Amino acid sequence: MRGVVWLRRDLRLQDQPALTAACADCDDVIPLFVFDNPLLRSRQFGPPCVTFMLSCLDELADALAARGLALQWRRGNQIEEVLRFVTDVKADAVYWNRDYEPAAIQRDRKVQQALMTRGVVVHTFKDHVVFEAEEIRGSTGDPLQRYSAYRARWWSKWHAATPPLLSFPARLRGQRTGAVPPLTALPTAEDLGYQTVPLSIKSGEKEAQRRLRWFLDGPIHSYVEGRNLPAIDGTSKLSPHFRFGTLSVRTAVHAALGTLAKADHPSRRDVSTWVDELIWREFFQQILSAFPQVASGPFRSKDGLPRPRLPGAERNRLYAAWCEGQTGYPLVDAGMRQLNQTGWMHNRVRMVVASFLIKDLRIDWQSGERYFMQRLIDADLAANNGNWQWASSTGTDSMPGYRIFNPMLQSRKFDPDGVYIRQHVPELAAVPTDRIHAPHMMTREEQALAGCCIGIDYPLPTVDHRQARDEYLALGTLQGTR
Repeated sequence: MRGVVWLRRDLRLQDQPALTAACADCDDVIPLFVFDNPLLRSRQFGPPCVTFMLSCLDELADALAARGLALQWRRGNQIEEVLRFVTDVKADAVYWNRDYEPAAIQRDRKVQQALMTRGVVVHTFKDHVVFEAEEIRGSTGDPLQRYSAYRARWWSKWHAATPPLLSFPARLRGQRTGAVPPLTALPTAEDLGYQTVPLSIKSGEKEAQRRLRWFLDGPIHSYVEGRNLPAIDGTSKLSPHFRFGTLSVRTAVHAALGTLAKADHPSRRDVSTWVDELIWREFFQQILSAFPQVASGPFRSKDGLPRPRLPGAERNRLYAAWCEGQTGYPLVDAGMRQLNQTGWMHNRVRMVVASFLIKDLRIDWQSGERYFMQRLIDADLAANNGNWQWASSTGTDSMPGYRIFNPMLQSRKFDPDGVYIRQHVPELAAVPTDRIHAPHMMTREEQALAGCCIGIDYPLPTVDHRQARDEYLALGTLQGTR
């Protein structure tokens, strides 16, 4: 029997359900990846995300070739190309791991129906999450809309029936030199209409496994504190690997909880907190799956939230300053410059810059959401949308719309020595630590000594935070009483 494995967000060999099943069932296994022209033309993602994906595919192609399998690829409309390929190779069955984004659900349904009418067997598998949306429900059978309740059910289900890890496919364990036909070179980012950019996070399955081991050997044991300090390497940076499936989330959870057997008591909270972050990821995935309207609008509309600033020159000026890291608030600017230069931003800082855009500048959260998708290596629709809706108070979070981060207080608390700020805002390198969080407060003499003239070398604050906060609260109160 000949089987096609349709690869999408699962670019690995270890713990890969679709590939494992195909290798067990079929005499001939053909891995396929399709570059979706409509999606590429939509510019939903940016160069960092595309570059990372291609690099992962390159490594996967080499790993498959070493084991006698040639990665095939096509480019065009995904539905059309998959159906054409299956017909061309006369496949008996197609295997894939399920995707939960609204457009992907519709796509897969159409492909499955078309294949079944042609007599081709379809096998789909759970992979991108530990538990699918249908597996974690409230007492009424409806999707859970509060993270706390979802988290409790998730942990309960994990302890009741821990999902096992799949063994490496037996037929892929040995190398079959010369058994694979010549590979067609994968396209470059430029071929796909994007620019190849340097990657600040290494790609591929081997790197994902190495990064996981490094994280579990050290940073996870101080994660509760370390995750909030942008100046240190205290987070896993595995999000791009979860995004493209070079590491399965099952593997990560098993490995993390496995450290508890050899960790001292203080580490238990740290390990559990990191796993909770993975549960947040699945929570947002189930929200997107169950409530697809969040992809284009708020999870819930709330009366009383201030309306965004109207389009116009002032709005454009403020938005450009935010995008370019020229707001005059060092922590915000450091975060945006880190994003623009590396394709990644520290998680704590993501919350601060999002709050600043929405609450201080009063710019719609969708503009921030789109900008992040264009710049992030780990551009994931569910996580990005969920986090921006959390920041804007339009998501599932029960907190009112008045959670406002003070960028100067956040800076003093989480980057007290200004190490992160100086790394990404070099014009502030010589500013004294007691002034680094609010350089506009320096005297002219202090500016001269620091070699940084505020308003010339580094911008004055685009808005006064206290005033902006008061205006936001006042507008919310007024609108809420109408």
